[in-house]
Amino acid sequence: MTEDKHTNRIDYGVILSVMLLALFSIAMIYSTTNLMAGEGMRQTIMHTIWYALGTIAVAIIMQFDSEQLWKMTMVLYVIGILLLIATLLFYDRELAARTGGKSWIRIPGIGTIQPAEISKIPFILILAKTVTKHNSYYTSHEYSSDFKLLGKIALYSAPYLALVLNDLGTALVYMAILVGIVLLSGVKWQIILPTFLVVMSLGIGLILLVVYNREFLINLGFSNYQFARIDTWLNPLQSSSDDAYQITQVFKAIGSGGIIGKGLGVTEVYIPVRESDMIFSTVGENFGFVGGAFLILLYFILIYHMVKIVYDTKNEFYAYIATGVIMMIAFHVLENIGMSIGLLPMTGIPLPFISQGGSALLGNMMAIGLIMSMRFHHKSYFFSGESEEFHTGS
Repeated sequence: MTEDKHTNRIDYGVILSVMLLALFSIAMIYSTTNLMAGEGMRQTIMHTIWYALGTIAVAIIMQFDSEQLWKMTMVLYVIGILLLIATLLFYDRELAARTGGKSWIRIPGIGTIQPAEISKIPFILILAKTVTKHNSYYTSHEYSSDFKLLGKIALYSAPYLALVLNDLGTALVYMAILVGIVLLSGVKWQIILPTFLVVMSLGIGLILLVVYNREFLINLGFSNYQFARIDTWLNPLQSSSDDAYQITQVFKAIGSGGIIGKGLGVTEVYIPVRESDMIFSTVGENFGFVGGAFLILLYFILIYHMVKIVYDTKNEFYAYIATGVIMMIAFHVLENIGMSIGLLPMTGIPLPFISQGGSALLGNMMAIGLIMSMRFHHKSYFFSGESEEFHTGS
């Protein structure tokens, strides 16, 4: 490698963005759980510990270059499936009875973890590898090769999507990752556009069925708590569910914050469990529109630096990995803030790097590790369709 490839191996834009998000997050957890709820420092300390563990994960993952990640992908893919199967078998029964969700496993001494958050990483890797390998064989995009690619993507995606389908919010994140990578894969728009229209029609059809014929969906395995979230979204003031009460309280909290907010730890609105999915209500109430805009700006800066790394490194495998990571983070931000202000239905999706939740935070930090790996191993790898090996370019 030339000398310039040895310099700037650490992307300080990404590091600074994540550090600011971490400080903002710890402040919000402290404000929500300690100052507002009077629960002491335990949750703030645990959140800080998860950040420390996530930092270790970043330091470890960034040591692996694209060639090593390529070779590890299939093993990680299988591990991800096993984690999701374990969730179905050993989910926390008590938590499921209380919330209706079956996405958590309780580990004595640690608490609950959500394996689906960790499994997003191998899901991104397998899709990135599939597209990279396919495009190395088919240098031009024809209808036949594009349908083959979509078939391969569907084959690898099906186990993950089937195993997370009981959690609508998580399933939507996986779908967002898949859609982002497909859009960047080079598949002809004549194929993508009709597919998009079909998916949109199905989504609208599901909403209509929830309103007019939910018995049909119940027979398909949908749960009442999923219906409640649609009811809350369409008419929160008329719904009697706990979700409706929670989201209307969120509206009040964010609205009461005004332009600059009431100050750290000041609250006049009670919101149950606001430190997790509803953490944006604390941002809005404490720091108002200015605080919310600043947080969105931090996300924008982080994503900008992720995109910049891809252009600088010029590695196709990395490009698809970065696409999956960016779609994952961007969809989380859009959905969480969107549901907090009433634009989108509630789906139980946390706000990346901000919400309380060790599994989600660790998964996001692992994704940052993949991004940091791109700059740290600034090599020109290209994939040869003749084998499973990478070669160093000139």
